[in-house]
Amino acid sequence: MNILMLCNKSPYPAGEGGPMAMNSIVKGLIGAGHNVKILAVNSEKYHIKEEDIPKSYKKETNIELVDVDLSIKPIAAFKNLFTDKSYHVERFISDNFKNKLIEILEKNKYDIVQLEMIYMAPYIETIREHSDATIVLRAHNVEHLIWERIAKKTKFPLKRWYINHLVRTLRKYEMNVINKVDGIAAITYRDAAFFRGETAVPVIDIPFGVNPDEFNPAYEVKDNPTLYHIGSMNWMPNEEGIHWFLDNVWDKVAKRNPDLQLNLAGRNMPKWLLKLKKKNVNIVGEVPDAKEFVKNNDIAVVPLLSGSGIRIKIIESMAMGKTVVTTMVGAEGIQYSEYENIIIADSPSKMVEVICKIVKEPDEAQRIGCNARRLVEDIYDNKKIIERLLLFYDEISSAKKNVTHIN
Repeated sequence: MNILMLCNKSPYPAGEGGPMAMNSIVKGLIGAGHNVKILAVNSEKYHIKEEDIPKSYKKETNIELVDVDLSIKPIAAFKNLFTDKSYHVERFISDNFKNKLIEILEKNKYDIVQLEMIYMAPYIETIREHSDATIVLRAHNVEHLIWERIAKKTKFPLKRWYINHLVRTLRKYEMNVINKVDGIAAITYRDAAFFRGETAVPVIDIPFGVNPDEFNPAYEVKDNPTLYHIGSMNWMPNEEGIHWFLDNVWDKVAKRNPDLQLNLAGRNMPKWLLKLKKKNVNIVGEVPDAKEFVKNNDIAVVPLLSGSGIRIKIIESMAMGKTVVTTMVGAEGIQYSEYENIIIADSPSKMVEVICKIVKEPDEAQRIGCNARRLVEDIYDNKKIIERLLLFYDEISSAKKNVTHIN
């Protein structure tokens, strides 16, 4: 099977959530014996030099990058207020990307064209004009729900009004686009259920998968454990969650556990965090080896208040045999059992209590971490996930052919 993936950013390097989710599919499909070609947006926010991509990866994926200016332009953003178009999506429309896509479609025949996130949906018409491939939308999130949650938590009236405008236009676009593809592969069962309620297009949940063999679990929890968070801080929900945690939870936890350390790792640490002066809060920044960082720490804290989709860093921490303390939002889409393989705490008071309790019970943290690893092996093994995705490809491609034949 020949598969073309259109990506809103390069899957390589797989250093943050989106690229990691895309790369797991790429690697899984190639490992299953299929041909994958990648065409990706290369923006100033996530810019990749082609010479930095390993030759082996280029050979496997024949990856091509197209520079697209995604910077927010004040005048364009202002004019957008008087339209019903989604400014989120409009920024991804590029003649250069379209022309490269046409060149690729005319040169090769593809069975599947997979759109990674709705930001690639403006190119559906171009794909239809130049290919008879089955089009699959890989929905990493229900995008408008992320901004809807952010709007509800925004206190400044003018800013809240503007974000609500973005929500309305993004939702309109998203609900329209899901009826234009041949199938939707949502990253969580919750998101899949949402889409099924909005469209008759076939929908499946295909979560983020890992190769368990690539994760060497570290179950043992130190008598004096360390807390950690790892995640890209240019994703608004991550920054929002850490801000909330430091303002509402950490000081109370630290007061009861004066020797407890909190290590914060990830790309693009904001200035306010780099300047932070809190005892035992260590701003590590981007780490060369995320698995090694997780291995050397004990208990993951993922205090998400907004967002949609699956939390890849949670799955990876679970694969490493770590106890994860998160919110209901953070655990959305993960098939967990509370206190069996994860700990949920939505309020500051509950999060203070569960953290103070678990750091005093290393054996309990180890038990939960072991169960978390088993959950990953059972449900989030990438080989099993790719098998389901390939069956979905076959089903929707056959259905499309039957409809075409009848017509």
